[in-house]
Amino acid sequence: MVVAGLVFAGVAALIHVYIFYLESVVWTAPRTRAVFGVRSEQDALTTRVLAFNQGFYNLFLAVAVGLGIVVTVAGGTAVGATLVFTGAGSMVAASLVLVVSRPAMVRAALIQGLVPLLGVAALAAGLAA
Repeated sequence: MVVAGLVFAGVAALIHVYIFYLESVVWTAPRTRAVFGVRSEQDALTTRVLAFNQGFYNLFLAVAVGLGIVVTVAGGTAVGATLVFTGAGSMVAASLVLVVSRPAMVRAALIQGLVPLLGVAALAAGLAA
């Protein structure tokens, strides 16, 4: 189960790197605006700085999870698992905030939060065994 947890967490990290790309690199592109429900280019320009910052937040969560995976595989289970639980747990918490604050974004919240939740659950079960 530990391996499954790390795989799910790794996929979650990749999803959050992609979210970083959308928010910090191509925020004003029409397809990105459609994904996030930003109606106009002007709205995207107005919110670009906020999205840029949010994108890096997602990237840093992905980095924490990635480092946690590497450290766990290298034998540092306590430190590695702590990093994975912190990063992936924050991803799950952020997805809950998204769905509570903007119920229309439930699909995005599931994309953002379901895979890391599976990672956290599988890793916890594997470590408890």
